[in-house]
Amino acid sequence: MAEDFDDAQKTEDPTPRRLDEARKRGEVAVSRELNHWFALLAATLAVVGLLPAAIRDIARVIVAYLEAPHRMALDAGALQSNFAGLLLGLGEALWPVIGLLALAGIGAGLMQTGPLLSAGQLKPKFSKISPTAGMHRLFSMQAAAEFAKGLAKLCVVGIVAWKLLEPEFDRLDRFIAYDVVQLADVISRLSVRLMAGVLAVLAVVAALDFIYQKLSFRRSLRMTRQEVRDEFRQSEGDPLIKSRLRQIRLERARRRMMQEVPKADVVITNPTHFAVALKYEQTKMGAPKVVAKGADRVAQRIREVAEEHQVPIVENPPLARALFASVDLDEEIPTEHYKAVAEVIGYVMKLRRARGFERRPNRD
Repeated sequence: MAEDFDDAQKTEDPTPRRLDEARKRGEVAVSRELNHWFALLAATLAVVGLLPAAIRDIARVIVAYLEAPHRMALDAGALQSNFAGLLLGLGEALWPVIGLLALAGIGAGLMQTGPLLSAGQLKPKFSKISPTAGMHRLFSMQAAAEFAKGLAKLCVVGIVAWKLLEPEFDRLDRFIAYDVVQLADVISRLSVRLMAGVLAVLAVVAALDFIYQKLSFRRSLRMTRQEVRDEFRQSEGDPLIKSRLRQIRLERARRRMMQEVPKADVVITNPTHFAVALKYEQTKMGAPKVVAKGADRVAQRIREVAEEHQVPIVENPPLARALFASVDLDEEIPTEHYKAVAEVIGYVMKLRRARGFERRPNRD
C-alpha cells in the first residue's frame, strides 16, 4: 500500500538531471520490436540481394570437396588444412549476410539510444537472481502486458502470412513436378512476398511499441513534488543560503566602495536620495571616474565618510541622478556629462585655492 501511495504522488515529469542519471546507469527506453523489425529488414535484404550470390559461392566451395573426395588426403595435417579452407570459403561467402545483420542490430540500438557506454547494467544485483523478485517480474502487470502484446502480434502476423500465401494453396500439387531450380525460384519468390508483408505489419507494431516504451520509461522515472524541490535545491542551492551569500557579497562590495570615498575629489548629492563620488587624476585619466555611489542609506553613509575626510560635497540633484543611473562603479563619466562635471570640479578647485591649499594628496 505504501508503494502504491508513493507512486500516486509521482505526478511530475522527470527532470533533465533525472534522465541524465538514468542514462549514466544504462537505463534507457528500448523497443525490442524495433530491433526485431530491423533484423527482419536486414534478413529480407539479404534474401533478395545477397543470399543468391552467397549460395552460389557456398555451392562452389562444397562442390570442390564433393566432386573428388577420393583425392583428398586423410592425414592430420591435410584434414586440418582442408577444414580451414572450407571454413574460410564459407566465411567469404557468408560475410556480407552476417555483416548486414550485425549492422542492422547495431543501427537499431544507436537509433534508439545513441552512443551509450555504461557499466551500470553489468553490476551484480541480488534482484536478478532472487526467486522472489523473479516471480514478481514474471507475474507483474508489465509481464502480462508483454504477453498480451506478443500474442496479438503473433495473431496479426499469422493472419497476414495466411492471406499472402493463400493464393498458392491451390497450386501446391504442381510443386511436385518442379525441378530443383524451379522449386528454389518459387520458394524464393514466396519468401520475399511473405517477408515484405510481415515487414509492413511489423513496421506499424514497432512504431507503436517505440512510442509506448518511451512513454512507459518516462512514467517510471516520474518524481514527486518534494523530489523536484530537493533536486532544485541540490542543483541551484538553498534559496536562504544563496540569499545570505548574495548579502555578504553586497556588504563586502559596499565596504570596498566606502574605502574609495576618502580618495575622491568631490561627492555630488541629490541632496538626500543619491550620492556619487568622483575622482579625477589629470595625468592618468581621460575623464573623472565614479569610485562610489549609492541611494538613501548608502548615500547618507557616503556623505558621512566624505565629511569625516573633508571631501567636498556639492548638491546638484539633476547631475547626481544622471550619474547614478548611467555610470557604473570604476567607469569614467560619458561625454554628455563632461560640461556639468567640469563645472563641479572647477568649483571645487576654486574653493580649495580660496582656502589656501591645493588638491589633496592621493591617499592610496
